[in-house]
Amino acid sequence: MKKPPSTSVFTAVTTTIIIIFYLSSSSNALGSGTTLSVTDSPATVCGITSGNSKQSIQCYRQGKIFHILPNVSFSLISGGRSYFCGLRSGNYSLHCWDTSSSFQSKRLYVNVNDSVLLENLSVGDSQVCATVVGTGTVRCWRTDEGFESSGSDRFRSISSGSNFSCGILKNGSKVRCWGEKVIAERLQNEFRNISMLSIVAGGSHVCGLNSTGFLVCKGSNSSGQIDVPQGGAFEYGELALGDEHGCAIRRKNSSVVCWGGKGKFLVNFIERVSFELIVSASNFTCGLTTTNFSVICWGPGWSNGSNVSESDVPLSRILPGPCVQSSCSECGIYPDSQSLCSSTSHYICNPNICNTQITSPPLQPPSVQPPPPPPVSRSRSKTLTRGLLIFAIVGSVGGFIGICSIIYCLWTGVCFGKKKVHSSVQPTVTRGSSSGSNTSSSSINSIKSVIMRQGSRIMRRQRSGPSSTKHQERAEEFSLSELIAATNHFSLQHKIGAGSFGIVYRGKLFDGREVAIKRGETGLKVKKFQEKESAFESELAFLSRLHHKHLVRLVGYCEDKDERLLVYEYMKNGSLHSHLHDKNNVEKSSSLLNSWNMRIKIALDASRGIEYLHNYAVPSIIHRDIKSSNILLDATWTARVSDFGLSLMSPESDINYKPTKTAGTVGYIDPEYYGLNVLTAKSDVYGLGVVLLELLTGKRAIFRNDEDGGNPSSLVDFAVPAILAGELMKILDSRVGLPEAESNESEAVELMAYTAVHCVNLEGKDRPTMADIVANLERALLICEGGSNHEIESISSVTISIVSD
Repeated sequence: MKKPPSTSVFTAVTTTIIIIFYLSSSSNALGSGTTLSVTDSPATVCGITSGNSKQSIQCYRQGKIFHILPNVSFSLISGGRSYFCGLRSGNYSLHCWDTSSSFQSKRLYVNVNDSVLLENLSVGDSQVCATVVGTGTVRCWRTDEGFESSGSDRFRSISSGSNFSCGILKNGSKVRCWGEKVIAERLQNEFRNISMLSIVAGGSHVCGLNSTGFLVCKGSNSSGQIDVPQGGAFEYGELALGDEHGCAIRRKNSSVVCWGGKGKFLVNFIERVSFELIVSASNFTCGLTTTNFSVICWGPGWSNGSNVSESDVPLSRILPGPCVQSSCSECGIYPDSQSLCSSTSHYICNPNICNTQITSPPLQPPSVQPPPPPPVSRSRSKTLTRGLLIFAIVGSVGGFIGICSIIYCLWTGVCFGKKKVHSSVQPTVTRGSSSGSNTSSSSINSIKSVIMRQGSRIMRRQRSGPSSTKHQERAEEFSLSELIAATNHFSLQHKIGAGSFGIVYRGKLFDGREVAIKRGETGLKVKKFQEKESAFESELAFLSRLHHKHLVRLVGYCEDKDERLLVYEYMKNGSLHSHLHDKNNVEKSSSLLNSWNMRIKIALDASRGIEYLHNYAVPSIIHRDIKSSNILLDATWTARVSDFGLSLMSPESDINYKPTKTAGTVGYIDPEYYGLNVLTAKSDVYGLGVVLLELLTGKRAIFRNDEDGGNPSSLVDFAVPAILAGELMKILDSRVGLPEAESNESEAVELMAYTAVHCVNLEGKDRPTMADIVANLERALLICEGGSNHEIESISSVTISIVSD
């Protein structure tokens, strides 16, 4: 069976989109370009100075400071074993200096016509490499013949280690390595099936963030240098590697954590310091502090002279990023950048505003919706400029397509209600029965006949709840003292979870009603308060006018000084996520949810709630955070959608809406929305598709697969290829067991699985609407319950053809 084009390239294209937004998170290693560099022989630290008309280079070695010639502006520098190199501002000239002598300059490359410019400077043991602006091809100097990568390779970024270099390809985000054959081939093979956002090279190992944001290391492990610290998705930002150690900046507080090197890099004082960027030599690491742009170094290889403290380096203030002649319109300007660059026409662009902020849950069941990760380091390079250019091009193409869509809309009359039914959801299955499957031939034929029917009849199902404008009711207002009494002073015994802006407590009101009370975090920081206020107002505005049996109902609210609380009806059976993934439930086989009939019903309940938001709320609403932990189960096991703190009203027209800030949860967030910041109702469809895959497999949206060494895996990447290959039965949740072919369960489960596959298509236009999804799940539930052919045929649905060989 062959994958549809949009599905077969899912992983590669998704990763490519995400990479554009992470190019600004530079990764500094034994040899990656930034505004700070270190060399080994002897231990030397160099940086591009700030506050001068020229961004010249200053170095510190064995107690002495050196002002490096030529006294001109540089944008990037990178260090190797005994020399470092710098790329001049404008990217047209490359210079190198020997740190073991008098720092005499040697020019390796110059292109006075600016026809071939360089970026991604990367210095290793002996090699100097860079990529050509625009093409991404690699050029290397000071190397043996044949060292360079294949001329057909096009790289987004590169990094150099001991006699080898590696890079991330533009197409597919895979890793390619070259140089010393044994280590290069080993590293490339170990990264063979992993899509990477960033990589850095050390002595004989390489680390980086994979496409799901987890830290991964491959290569030699002689001193524990690939035993990375545990952490959630996107917990770490910049990396720096030496011969036998590695260090990373935590996004949360910009502190540094190190590993490997037999524990010699576990220095206590760095835990209390915030860093802008870090770089490593073979046996020591240096970082640029956030507070005053000073440099501190640590590690057994650091030797700094008798007149200097153990860590401080007496260099001038070093730039946190290159000074560029740009308005920084896309990303904003780094604070005080004109002073740092000493120019009214040059700025340090601030990547903080550009970076997509998403919630990054740990692999444990999230009882609290995590906050967005802190901004990545402000270190800036030409690579970011290229990334922004790519984004601008993609945006222009999208704008052109949008205009064409409007013209088509007006021309065909679709805008005036003359819509055509499009085959977009239900698949046509053409395959033989696979060995190991319990699906009988009669079941196969049955599902074929069901799926092949084109649904053109009007749906005759009952939809609960008319337009929400008829139910405008003001929520009940509570006093703070009432809610304190209801929760026993918000005691830990009453805590049951968390939502988009605070902790959720179980409480009992004075009249005996059981409720869930969400209390906003009570921090003093203005930003925290603003985020809390925004989520509070969002939920209050939406839920006070939404009434549907598959949405959690808002009972009331409380506003008291800085306190913001929302009161909901209590959902006795908790969240879908907890039943699928909590440790106490993982081993249970007696749970009511461990039947395919119940799982399909829960999927249908949640789908109807989302359909109401999209099609019947006025104006319609996009939830933006559909996930299993936001699907709650009441006392009758009816599923309801909850947590509207991130929700937005849909635009009145069909034109794509672009909110100012991306929001969602890792593993569930729509890659089109995450990558291009284009929000539509189809973004909720993607999140629901992941939930359907959770119900089918019992696995988390991001999970660790012991078969590949415990590396984090995406549920979409795991499940979709198996379903399309006809191996659905192999990945179903073992707690439920294989569906019974005799009772048509297998037919119903297959229909739900193929619906999920199309929900997680890369492009929103290829995903079904919520009405289509509800129709398919209604059909699946009737099939599972043994409904008559007449009942099944009364539910219209549309089809998708899956090409098979």
